[in-house]
Amino acid sequence: MKKGLIALLVIGGLVLIAFFSLRGMYNQMVDFQEGATAQWANVETAYQRRADLVPNLVNTVKGYADFEQETLTQVIEARSKATGVNVDAENLNPEQIQKFQKAQQKLSGALSRLLVSVERYPNLKASQNFLALQSQLEGTENRISVERRRFNESVRAYNTYIRKFPQTFVASMGGFQKKGYFESDEGADQAPEVQF
Repeated sequence: MKKGLIALLVIGGLVLIAFFSLRGMYNQMVDFQEGATAQWANVETAYQRRADLVPNLVNTVKGYADFEQETLTQVIEARSKATGVNVDAENLNPEQIQKFQKAQQKLSGALSRLLVSVERYPNLKASQNFLALQSQLEGTENRISVERRRFNESVRAYNTYIRKFPQTFVASMGGFQKKGYFESDEGADQAPEVQF
């Protein structure tokens, strides 16, 4: 009778140890996943800040009657497309992030063309409203860069954790899937051509 009781206690102890280990792994995966999701929200917030600045910038530039209307139209259209792309934070796969990133690249390109065009308008360049908006836009671009880096760090921690042994078994049973990263823009490895 004592041997049977000891065996039962040992088996019960092993089951409890396994249960608490699996529970700990699962909870850690949830923490990492929620961290990546929260960081994605920070990325979207930074991009939304930029999108919110664009109408003010466009309205300030519109005050200069001879400014290129085509450039302003491109900025407005690119902003509309960029804000129209929605990504599900629970399903951050590389394809969705690439789609989001492409829309944002178009807005970045249109804003760059706008800021280059401004060089031909000394009165606009000297406008306090324009200078303030340009400064806010530069700060926002820096925020976007920081938030994208932080997002990639949180995704790396999450992806690394769910791919390690024995967490990979718990991840597959719990439905935890690898998340995608932000990658550098196409052509970012080429230095831009500057002409004076």
